Amino acid sequence: MKKPLIFCQFLKKEAEQQDFQLYPGELGKRIYNEISKEAWSQWMAKQTMLINENKLSTMNTEHRQFLEQKMINFLFEGKDIDIAGYTPSGQ
Repeated sequence: MKKPLIFCQFLKKEAEQQDFQLYPGELGKRIYNEISKEAWSQWMAKQTMLINENKLSTMNTEHRQFLEQKMINFLFEGKDIDIAGYTPSGQ
């Protein structure tokens, strides 16, 4: 069975929708309806780097708020994530 397509706000094209809502609340609904599986995967990679490089804890409310703001900036506002201490390979 073919997965449903959505217009992904991040990729600016039609892409495969996520299997289910991965984030809670109204923001989660927006992500499910507007962010593709591929774009979410890109965010998860960035989030992992942010957590590791900044020694964040998802148990900490301030850290979760920081990550949520970075996620909104990345997925909906087209802002790349600057990760202190990270240098892409080949540079």
